[in-house]
Amino acid sequence: MIRVILADDQALVRAGFRALLDAEPGVEVVGEASDGAHAVRLARQARPDVVLMDIRMPGVDGLAATRQIAADPALSGVRIVVLTTFELDEYVGEALRAGAAGFLVKSAMPAELIHGVRVVAAGEGLLSPSITRRVIEQFAARTATPAPSRKLAELTDREREVVALAGTGLSNDEIASRLVISRTTAKTHVSRAMVKLGARDRAQLVVFAYEAGLVRPGWLP
Repeated sequence: MIRVILADDQALVRAGFRALLDAEPGVEVVGEASDGAHAVRLARQARPDVVLMDIRMPGVDGLAATRQIAADPALSGVRIVVLTTFELDEYVGEALRAGAAGFLVKSAMPAELIHGVRVVAAGEGLLSPSITRRVIEQFAARTATPAPSRKLAELTDREREVVALAGTGLSNDEIASRLVISRTTAKTHVSRAMVKLGARDRAQLVVFAYEAGLVRPGWLP
């Protein structure tokens, strides 16, 4: 059973999401929060698999709440999907940097919401190549030169290559096809790289790949 918490200051939005998710086999909404502080408390009490977190909420906003949850070792198994009204939300990149596993636009189709919850609960990042491109462009606009990372030295040449491809939003299957290796091998390289880099999930590889200079705007497929 995938346990979900809904965090949004609009009761109508929460009600709509709850109706969709509770009707889905294997998914259960275990709590609702109207602000970030309440979302953090609920996460600590209920230990959900996924938190659907609105970015803009009164008081403690979704970005601050994401940071608090991601920084709590006791909540390392909690995956956060940020909810936004627009694809180009200026805070999406910061949410990923703070520890979110991905994001969904509130206008997404019901099937996209359900798929997103299942994907993130399984440990994958919820980022399409087009969204990854926009996030990296946002980072590029704020930082002229990527900061070198000592963690790069811990990666093998193949792991560095895989992280760069994962950083563009490619799936394991797409990475395998690009490098002419098996999907299992691609997944193994991604998993080992995440451990070495201390990444909570695949989405954080996007952040690392950009900040370490492994991928830059214009390099994306």
